[in-house]
Amino acid sequence: MTPAPINLKVASLITGTLGSILLGLGGLLVVTNPGSSDYRQYAAETLSHYLKEDVCMKVSQTMGGALSSYCKTMVDASRPQMQSLIETSTVRHNYLIFSTYTTKLNLPSPIPSYQFETIGAFQQWYTFSKEQL
Repeated sequence: MTPAPINLKVASLITGTLGSILLGLGGLLVVTNPGSSDYRQYAAETLSHYLKEDVCMKVSQTMGGALSSYCKTMVDASRPQMQSLIETSTVRHNYLIFSTYTTKLNLPSPIPSYQFETIGAFQQWYTFSKEQL
């Protein structure tokens, strides 16, 4: 029996190392795939920021500055209800290494309704689609 050529040993070592790295990365992705409760917190924070910066500012411009502070206070006070609304209007697709979330928010007038699509991976969020319905 003749020993394996050096090139075959090196190729085997490289293949084993790359396989181990990919397996480790896959395991890391599975462990860091954020869950639905994390998404609700992220989405409520993002929605609160949007309402304060966009909607409350529009209210302030059309109805006077005093209402802006009241509007922001109402947004902060309604955070638990926002998380509940997000929970009931979100569909999650879990692909183990990442998850996608589609949220359709039908808000009362004058706030427009929106659909958001978000990817969660590595305990991070990337909202890649925001569409006014």
